[in-house]
Amino acid sequence: MTIELHTWDTPNGRKISISLEEMGLPYSVHPINISKGEQFDPAFLAISPNNRIPAIRDADGPGGKPISVFESGAILLYLAEKTGQFLAPSGPARIAAWEWLMWQMGGFGPMLGQRHHFADVKDEADRRYGLERYSKETHRLYGVAEKRLSQATFFAGEALSIADFAILGWAWRHPRHEVDLATYPHVKRWYDRMMDRPAVQRGLSVDLKTRR
Repeated sequence: MTIELHTWDTPNGRKISISLEEMGLPYSVHPINISKGEQFDPAFLAISPNNRIPAIRDADGPGGKPISVFESGAILLYLAEKTGQFLAPSGPARIAAWEWLMWQMGGFGPMLGQRHHFADVKDEADRRYGLERYSKETHRLYGVAEKRLSQATFFAGEALSIADFAILGWAWRHPRHEVDLATYPHVKRWYDRMMDRPAVQRGLSVDLKTRR
């Protein structure tokens, strides 16, 4: 059955479209225009009580019963468990995927998003402190990724995992972060390899603003 993807064209939304494409799952896009406040509509709050995109509905959930899932990290874990793909069944690689997924959810996303916010603040006095703070944190996080990828092909080890999809959703916006990936050669190697994947290309190009 087709999974409903309730989302908008954001890094967190792209994590899920990339993953659905990589996993070969049929899905339909249900745009939630966050610029118009549609994330507060009661119908959306019924599946995403924190009024944040993305969220999914799966008519074929556990036991064949419908289920909805909110929070992008939870969605990635759900999809990996559902399909048996991109998450090792046990052992260190599975734990590493959890670690790097949580790293993205807790840092390589929220901190980069704050940088986005302050970069758009017009008043220089209000802008300066926040932009400096979150630019430094953005580069610190890229440095953490660089060190990890100097030791492993992918974030969870030698096999591609949902952690890579989560992190790519934000690394894809590196021009907006004003980060030159040439400064982080191991990240660039990983990024180029990810971007060469046809399913990733489909996940990044699919229209998330038009219902389909």
